Amino acid sequence: MRWPLLLLAALLLFLQYPLWLGKGGWLRAWEVDARLAEQRSVNRGLEQRNAALAAEVEDLKSGNEAIEERARFDLGLTRPGEIFVQVPDGR
Repeated sequence: MRWPLLLLAALLLFLQYPLWLGKGGWLRAWEVDARLAEQRSVNRGLEQRNAALAAEVEDLKSGNEAIEERARFDLGLTRPGEIFVQVPDGR
């Protein structure tokens, strides 16, 4: 009576191994699911950045105000007749 019971237990363990630890097992599925969630989070951040860049590009294509703003703040340009005054930070 002992041999059939041991044989069934060994067969059960043999069948459970691929389910839990095999190439497509639960542990691997949990790991892949965690990596997928992390990648989706990264993708959401990149989508927001892309949307902001697309809005800025559209702004630059549609009007002169955005171009003028970039020229003033990034390049330090002024209009003819304007005087640029820089106030040092008092820190």
